[in-house]
Amino acid sequence: MADPGKSNANHRTRAIVAALVLGIVAGLVLHAAGPAASDPAARVATLLTGLFLRLVRMIIAPLVFATLVSGIGSLGDGAQVMRIGGRILLWFIAASFLSLVTGLVAANLLQPGAGFTTPLSVGDLGLAHGHFDPIEFVLHVVPTSIFDAMGRNDILQIVVFSILFGLALPAAGKGAQRLILPWTGELARIMLRMTDMVMYVAPVAVFGSVMGSVAHSGAGILGTFGMFLCKFYGTLGVLWVLLTTMTFCVLGRRVFELARLLVQPILLGFATASSESVYPLLVERLERFGVPDRISGFVLPLGYSFNLDGSVLFQSFGALFIAQAYGIHMPLGQQVAMVLVMMLSSKGIAGVPRAALVTLAAVMPQFGLPEAGLALILGIDHFLDMARTATNVLGNGYAAAVAARWEGALASHPLEEGE
Repeated sequence: MADPGKSNANHRTRAIVAALVLGIVAGLVLHAAGPAASDPAARVATLLTGLFLRLVRMIIAPLVFATLVSGIGSLGDGAQVMRIGGRILLWFIAASFLSLVTGLVAANLLQPGAGFTTPLSVGDLGLAHGHFDPIEFVLHVVPTSIFDAMGRNDILQIVVFSILFGLALPAAGKGAQRLILPWTGELARIMLRMTDMVMYVAPVAVFGSVMGSVAHSGAGILGTFGMFLCKFYGTLGVLWVLLTTMTFCVLGRRVFELARLLVQPILLGFATASSESVYPLLVERLERFGVPDRISGFVLPLGYSFNLDGSVLFQSFGALFIAQAYGIHMPLGQQVAMVLVMMLSSKGIAGVPRAALVTLAAVMPQFGLPEAGLALILGIDHFLDMARTATNVLGNGYAAAVAARWEGALASHPLEEGE
């Protein structure tokens, strides 16, 4: 007899895919009908997507705080926290380096910028400009108020506060641990149940998001940049294979089982282009795979700040695309230096809107690349961001499972849906 919980999850996945397809079709029809139809549709799309993202963002801060404090408290001592944190940060660095090099090699081989017409002037691209300042980054990491950080959903600041809070619990005595840990554990469970409720409206948000983008841009923009999109998506496909192979070395054949469980959060991330919208669902799917809450609650918030594989691949791929479009030759040594700078700067932009583009805007002037080249990408950035987000979800799901295996905490058999 079929498990009702599993059936519901499969229905939800199919509903998200159907909403994605219907959104494309509806967007094309509305775009063809002209501004009289596409402009009101864009407002409706903004409403549908905005409501969903607000519902999800409402959950993020308490969920990250609760899962991190509960996870660190359950680990027991600071030495164990440092061990897990040190190992997983090495994994993040390896994955980021692999992503950047993959983008670099692919851009050199595929030459995505060849034949593009470059913009005549810089103009206002609507992005944050400036160089990466390590001092500003370090100062930004520490919140002046945890309530302000939670109000802005600043994941990096919430992570820092939650880690310090969790590490301080043992020093406060067993009484504090007995009071706080059950409370944070129950808070995390409540937030996950709220997530399940919110996810019922995910297909509506997916439909609205895709419909609005296509209604505004039409098929023309996809045709003009179709080859660039194909090359970028193909490069991400190669990265998926490399990340899966890397994870296979730790998990063995179970990596394919994990990939199957990650399909739903990957689809949601792809459709909404929002990592925030995926976080609670990703925690739930990892729990079904056998990753304890104490591990996922510790690794995922760190991953959302330091393990953005799709975004960092885009930075090297996008920078070389712009260099090629402008006919600028970059020697191999300069490319390697750029990759190293990107590895550092990409860690300082967690939670920034259009973070990958902001990093490009910050890094390109240091290597003689014109910021005006961002205008070549800006028009289709939503479609690029969809793929970047899906890749970030995959990379963080893999990282959490790897951390659980390294700690000997990964369950040998996944939970069935509904358990």
